[in-house]
Amino acid sequence: VQLVESGGGLVQSGGSLRLSCAASGRTFSSFAMGWFRQAPGKEREFVAAITWNGGSTTYKDSVKGRFTISRDNAKNTVYLQMNSLKPEDTAVYYCAADTYTLRLAIHGREYEYWGQGTQVTVSS
Repeated sequence: VQLVESGGGLVQSGGSLRLSCAASGRTFSSFAMGWFRQAPGKEREFVAAITWNGGSTTYKDSVKGRFTISRDNAKNTVYLQMNSLKPEDTAVYYCAADTYTLRLAIHGREYEYWGQGTQVTVSS
């Protein structure tokens, strides 16, 4: 499956962005999906995950209440709505696909497919 992220950009602290990840090549509902991010000089970290039908989600503690992951299987797209953004949210954001449809994986090694990433920059 091919994954393409979009929606990144520059935003002021307290602002919002919605990231999208469009999938192609295989049945989208065959995958649980996740979002990860990597800031300069730091390791990649888990942000959020969602099961194949959107029935369950999980989040990194620092984004709970500010970020929302969702998906539209008819559009083969997963979203990450980011509100109340902070400078520490600055990173390249990646979406990833996991063939275990009911798993809410938080480790990158559990995902088989990755997008190319989209830059999110939050200014103070």
